[in-house]
Amino acid sequence: MIHNRFSQLDESSPLGSAVSTNRRNFLKLLGGAGAGLTLAMSAQPVLSKTTEQLPLTSAEGELEANAFVRISADSTVTVVIKHLEMGQGTYTGLATLVAEELDADWAQIKSEGAPANTGRYKNLHWGSQGTGGSSAIANSYEQMRLAGATARKMLVQAAAQQWQVAESEIAVSQGVVSHPGSNRSTSFGELVDQAAKLPMPATDSVQLKDPGDFKLIGRSVPRKDRGKTDGSALFTQDIKLPGMLTALVAHPPRFGATVKSVNSEAARNIAGVEDVVEIPTGVAVLAKDYWAAKKGRDALQIQWDESQAFNKSSDQLLNEFAQLAKQPGLVARNDGDTESALGSAAKVVEATFEFPFLAHAAMEPMNCVALVSDEGCEVWNGEQMQTLDQATIAATLGLKPEQVKINMLFAGGSFGRRANPHSDYVMETVHIAKAKPGIPVKLVWSREDDTRAGYYRPMYLHKVRAALDTDGNPVAWEQRIVGQSIVTGTPFEGFLIKDGIDATSVEGAATLPYSIPNLKVDLHTVNLPVPVQWWRSVGHTHTGFSTEVMIDELARAAGKDPVAFRLALLKDHPREYGVLKLAAEKANWGAPLPQGWGRGIAMHKSFNSYVAQVAEVSLQDNGQFKVERVICAVDCGVAINPDVIRAQMEGGIGFGLSPALMSEITFKDGQVVQSNFHDYQVLRIGQMPDVEVHIVPSAEPPTGVGEPGVPPIAPAVANALSAVTGQRFHRLPLKLS
Repeated sequence: MIHNRFSQLDESSPLGSAVSTNRRNFLKLLGGAGAGLTLAMSAQPVLSKTTEQLPLTSAEGELEANAFVRISADSTVTVVIKHLEMGQGTYTGLATLVAEELDADWAQIKSEGAPANTGRYKNLHWGSQGTGGSSAIANSYEQMRLAGATARKMLVQAAAQQWQVAESEIAVSQGVVSHPGSNRSTSFGELVDQAAKLPMPATDSVQLKDPGDFKLIGRSVPRKDRGKTDGSALFTQDIKLPGMLTALVAHPPRFGATVKSVNSEAARNIAGVEDVVEIPTGVAVLAKDYWAAKKGRDALQIQWDESQAFNKSSDQLLNEFAQLAKQPGLVARNDGDTESALGSAAKVVEATFEFPFLAHAAMEPMNCVALVSDEGCEVWNGEQMQTLDQATIAATLGLKPEQVKINMLFAGGSFGRRANPHSDYVMETVHIAKAKPGIPVKLVWSREDDTRAGYYRPMYLHKVRAALDTDGNPVAWEQRIVGQSIVTGTPFEGFLIKDGIDATSVEGAATLPYSIPNLKVDLHTVNLPVPVQWWRSVGHTHTGFSTEVMIDELARAAGKDPVAFRLALLKDHPREYGVLKLAAEKANWGAPLPQGWGRGIAMHKSFNSYVAQVAEVSLQDNGQFKVERVICAVDCGVAINPDVIRAQMEGGIGFGLSPALMSEITFKDGQVVQSNFHDYQVLRIGQMPDVEVHIVPSAEPPTGVGEPGVPPIAPAVANALSAVTGQRFHRLPLKLS
């Protein structure tokens, strides 16, 4: 912990503090009588069977301890949440896992964000601390349950000793520990002192519940981030520290440009402006408040060196992509002989799909608070990639990672943006704070900064050729993808790029589940200075559209029903088959629709979850169309909290409708055309369709729900429009001709 005049926030404010626990297998009484019980839980992590894992052992070959549960003398159970809460429900889902095995009353559960500590709080799917890939529940499922079960066992042991009875005679229910035989009972808080003196039980002695005994898992319990509805939740923008300055950065108008010269005299004369600082990404103005900083930035006179700047337009890029698509790329999947099959097929269907750049457009633009002092650096923000940001900050400041303390706050959305592989806006804050040691600095990006100076979902072009035999069965599929890599030049390049192929560029296409004997997918990766990174559901955002629209067009060319056509190709994939069938049944597929209405379907697997959606659209008198209703079926394994799952499917549908209907980032002469919500439009509440979500009952381990609801919605809408208009739709956003 960094000790300075601001460190009191760790103990007295809702910002939270680092968990005080040692790294061995025992329980420790916190400082002071009756302070409470902290559980240091050491266990072999549950590792994904489909992802290579980094070992969790320390340098001495021992397992790292992971601290997740604190029980105080007043019986409050604090669950330390290692994943960022950005609206997706991690504070609720992960707390549910602990509460279930602890047999706590839900009202006594409190969620608290974990500090940056890779050893304790790593994501078990990739070995460093961070949130993404819809992995929060999936990587923590048994880990958090084991933490709760271990705490429960310690309380039971303490009660058994206190009452001199066998542990098997002790019951725990809704936060009450009891001995039915003698009619004695007590609270968790009254047992913490006794429990703290006991050795931690061996992991193999802790029994997890049978799913048939679940009382909280599978129920829609109230969320634990409810401070967002009454204004008590803390976001970065809410942080106010003594002497804090607000900073805005003037970024280059074109990517790749650099500062040639700066005249800051007029800016420094603005009331409230304290300083002007040049940093690697631009020029920062520091002031006593946001408005003064903005006026100061507006007054800067900057000459930019654009000799190496990006200067192309979107149309130019698409033309270049189309030329590349005429030549073979690096092969990501190659089953059978597509060339021969296409040459001898009864019917060939071809399409070129175009996808624009997209902004993340989170409701809370990028922001961060940093304090650099002689002792280290302290950061407050909606932190999504703790290990990466901590290491990058430390390297920049010449510190050890442990000298960088990160306080994780709520985030007002992210959709991938806050998990920046280059720690971009975080490092801007640190560079500015480095120039003002001892003074806390809050960096604020305006909506215009976020739209024009941020990172984007890459532009993509897909060229697809598919073929049918005389019976209308698909015999060949050839898909060529052209676009930027989001992991080249990042710490993730080593394990996400193999043989030159970025797995995130081809996911969903190279993994196409439909039974097609001859299938080839190849890739052209282009190099552009436009900054890009993952965007909610990553590569599935574009592959889900191209594959599901093309499948529909094949069904139409074969004269077959789109659902029946898909089901026949999914006999070897029961979970895809199941969600597709369920969505179609719940939508009354085949039932008559009003005049001018169309119905379309799409199915896609992403992040190990399976989602099918049926969209119903209506043509409007003004020549436009409206998405009236969406029926969604999801198979995500064990449903931890059905209400959170429904919310994430609904949110994913709304999010995915934005690029389907209106969102796009375009370039003209190297400059981003859009600037705010008036020209980078997103779905408004009045445009949201009626949504029904149906969850497939499952005993499989839980999988992601934050992103899988996004990929199917755009193709489902496009297929519905095709059904009612007869037109083919190959570009997003969708437009009627």
